[in-house]
Amino acid sequence: MPNTPGAAPATLPPFFTYQNGRLMAEGLALDALARQHGTPLFVYSKAAILAALGAYQRGLAGRAHQICYAMKANSTLAILQTLVRAGCGLDIVSGGELERALAAGVEPDKIIFSGVGKTRSEMHRALDVGIGCFNVESRAELDVLDEVAQSMNLRAPVSVRVNPNVDAKTHPYISTGLKGNKFGIAHEDVVATYRHAGACAGLRVVGIDCHIGSQITEAEPYLDAMDRILDLVETIEAAGIPIAHIDFGGGLGIDYNGDSPPEADALWQRLLQKLDARGYGDRKIFVEPGRSLVGNAGVCVTEVLYLKPGEQKNFLIVDAAMNDLPRPAMYQAFHQIVPLSPRENAPTTWDVVGPVCESGDWLGRDRALAVQAGDFLAVLSAGAYCMSMASNYNTRGRAAEILVDGETATVIRARESATDQLRFESLLP
Repeated sequence: MPNTPGAAPATLPPFFTYQNGRLMAEGLALDALARQHGTPLFVYSKAAILAALGAYQRGLAGRAHQICYAMKANSTLAILQTLVRAGCGLDIVSGGELERALAAGVEPDKIIFSGVGKTRSEMHRALDVGIGCFNVESRAELDVLDEVAQSMNLRAPVSVRVNPNVDAKTHPYISTGLKGNKFGIAHEDVVATYRHAGACAGLRVVGIDCHIGSQITEAEPYLDAMDRILDLVETIEAAGIPIAHIDFGGGLGIDYNGDSPPEADALWQRLLQKLDARGYGDRKIFVEPGRSLVGNAGVCVTEVLYLKPGEQKNFLIVDAAMNDLPRPAMYQAFHQIVPLSPRENAPTTWDVVGPVCESGDWLGRDRALAVQAGDFLAVLSAGAYCMSMASNYNTRGRAAEILVDGETATVIRARESATDQLRFESLLP
């Protein structure tokens, strides 16, 4: 398979296979979908999503728990609906995500509202529909939520997000549990914050929350964070404030480039053993996976437009770009790139780039690919933080999305047109 020099060979995610020289998503050929629906095109495997969720469900079987999908990873309505129908709640970080969550059919009391900058109007709407919990990230936010809830003659269910100063060993942009990060309340200030929350007439303490980052590929940061959280639970309850649930966040990584994160069920076996050993096995557990449920379930199909050999670099210009797949430009992230129909001739080393007028518009560097103009490529592991972060830069329409279920393909987002983009703008008189 094509690969980057020095990198692990491309490994196809589950439910994506080559059959008779064509890359398939479950029972459908991706090249046929590309010709029918155009490119760039996001294609997701429903079976892959449900299989990833199944690992969490197995790992937490027999325990009081709620899995709340972190919808910022991919907030397309049909993806949310698929997970909600399979028993998931949803973790939101904005008022817009709240409306998406409700539109997807989730029960409001299975919604957790995270994020450092909740507005009064967002709090009001969330209280009005009756969400399950606010994960509060600062003392100032706690006071505003108390004020809003009292104005509505309600008590807001709250959990304080702890910043445990644990290194998740991930990219600094997606690390959230260190003292230098904007998230959560410092470990040493947590007990005083709970005392304050317990004294607020508009608040009802229901849990404690911790989320240390994203794309975590080792178990040890989770185990370390759990110890610190359980130490706090012991101290908080000794102060007379009961903690009904413990929220361990999400952040488990996926295989982008030979990564080997623990399987969710194996990780939770270790975490539950520690929870039991510390005497907290009876508590309800909340988890908020995002990337690990959808990341490897999606690919972005793109057409090769031009081959542009050069003295220092060979450029393979495709019709997908940084507005479709922001992760390489934003995080220098790696995605495997493979042909839909591999050719037999010797590969050339290319930088795979898009049409956007930025030198940062690249999808993969130094990729060995045997291709011609008109060929289709698949950017793998594109189910998370791609479409949800897509933009209209260069007035490019966002891509269409397809959900594959066996041999059935459903368009779950139509391709965006220039007319769609212009409809909220007005010319001057």
